[in-house]
Amino acid sequence: MNKTEAFTPDWVSPPGETIDALITERGLTLSEFAKRAKLNDELAINLIQGRAPITISIARKLNRHLGASVEFWIARDHMYRVRADAKLVAEEKTWISALPINEMTKFGWLTPHPRAEDEVSACLEFFGVPDVSSWHKTYRSKLREYAFRTSTSFEQQAAAVVTWIRQGEREADEILCADWNRSAFHESLGEIRKLTRMKDPNVFIPKLRDICSAVGVALVAVRCPSGCRASGATRFVSSKKALLLLSFRYLSDDQFWFSFFHEAGHLLLHGADRFFLEGDGVDSSTEESEANAFAEEILIPQKFRDQLGAIPLNAQAIIRFATRINIAAGIVVGQLQHRGQLRPNQLNSLKRRYQWAD
Repeated sequence: MNKTEAFTPDWVSPPGETIDALITERGLTLSEFAKRAKLNDELAINLIQGRAPITISIARKLNRHLGASVEFWIARDHMYRVRADAKLVAEEKTWISALPINEMTKFGWLTPHPRAEDEVSACLEFFGVPDVSSWHKTYRSKLREYAFRTSTSFEQQAAAVVTWIRQGEREADEILCADWNRSAFHESLGEIRKLTRMKDPNVFIPKLRDICSAVGVALVAVRCPSGCRASGATRFVSSKKALLLLSFRYLSDDQFWFSFFHEAGHLLLHGADRFFLEGDGVDSSTEESEANAFAEEILIPQKFRDQLGAIPLNAQAIIRFATRINIAAGIVVGQLQHRGQLRPNQLNSLKRRYQWAD
């Protein structure tokens, strides 16, 4: 007895590829086929691209004008959609596994969801995108242009970094700012520099944010999730508003204030159409060197550099020098360490240390 095996091809391409091949085989254009089958042009295009399902009515029209049975077309569409759904679920699982979900929840950025599909929806809402594909286009591909290009763990870092950046964007949306004013921002840096002598971030951060928002800069401090090694980032969220994002990653005053003035340098020196990200593993560039020099000049102006080079390397001398130039002693220590006059472990007691409140 002959045994007939069911034909179950492993289709993952949309039925539209088969439809398009048969239309071409018959020497027709898509519009000519749509007219013969009495389909509007939009529906015909959606069929070709796999966005419109093949109903019984459409399957009969395909049977009549392109051949193959109604059952073939229904099965072709069903197999594609089952496999496409499975592929989508797998992609979502891979995406979710790379995100720092536990810390997003711990930091209050995300509400816990027991069901996986709800967690995916919540994360998509967090990033403001409709699907995982849009996330890759909006965040991951842009990040690859600028950062971690030589990293062997790009995927994990990218997910953590873009999560940090997105939370910064979300918090910046809540900050009301005057229109961006480059000259006013530059002039405000002298007033901001005085804040370095304040000890408590609960006091100086609101003051810093107010000064920045008055000149069109949304200042946001966001804790880094695991895998994110960024210290700061800048970009213009619109032509009238800039985002200056800091991580407090090193939890010391010298690092915080150097990062702030470094990012301020990017906003003032490098235009409104650029994205800058600072952190371990990020490629250096001419712009980064310029921002470093800008920050160093703000913190310890050139007229004091000779004095800095000759300063006795003890706590009393450093405190006197810092008081004379009206800046925190920890920043002077940080600059002396950067210049190699102090070892990285010397006089760190003069730096102010911070911690995140749980």
